Amino acid sequence: MENKESEIRYSRQIAVEEIGEDGQRALRDARVFIVGCGALGSMVAMQLAGAGIGHMTIADFDTVDISNLQRQFFFKTADAGKSKARMLFEAIAGLNPDVDVRVEESLITVESAPGLFSDYDFIVDATDNACSKSMVEDVCQKISLPCCIAGVSGFRGQVMTVTPGDGKFAEIFPDAPDNGIAPCSIGGVMGPAAALCASIQASEVIKYLTGAGRTLSGRLLTFDLLTDTFQTYTVV
Repeated sequence: MENKESEIRYSRQIAVEEIGEDGQRALRDARVFIVGCGALGSMVAMQLAGAGIGHMTIADFDTVDISNLQRQFFFKTADAGKSKARMLFEAIAGLNPDVDVRVEESLITVESAPGLFSDYDFIVDATDNACSKSMVEDVCQKISLPCCIAGVSGFRGQVMTVTPGDGKFAEIFPDAPDNGIAPCSIGGVMGPAAALCASIQASEVIKYLTGAGRTLSGRLLTFDLLTDTFQTYTVV
């Protein structure tokens, strides 16, 4: 590692056989773009910052509402009305000042996404609606980038990693406005389900960047915390 502080900071992660120093360097050199700074995106961003991702952009046009705090744990009551992306930036800086974080306080659209995504190694979709997920996936397919898509509703969640040429989210949920996980503003969401979904997403990013294990590329993982059941489906 480049200095003693980094060696200490990441010592428990470097001790993981599948990561090691080479994997830690890969994380340090990586660039990740996170679309959405809500329950999923905030948790993914903080976990990746803790893991030592070197460069990250966090994007969200929304502001903090007190109704978010039941599941978006890195915001405070006093943050109500403030930019989610900006508040998350401050939380990341407090956790790991070595991470280069950029803030995009705008809605990511099909027109803006290609230019924003092109310099990154991995895209995390942490939006709360199927239309946005399909848009992110389509753009990533067109510019040959991997992405991880997740959704959560109630006690249930689903996660899928999409790499160029593999099965796609849109093939499972072809009519995006009507299928898949509903926005939490409509269906509600439990904080533990969102945290688990985000943790799986963060793990997918780390595995992809370091080459550890097997990602959910071409597979959909679903879980239901009411019954503690997990299932994985192959997408062809």
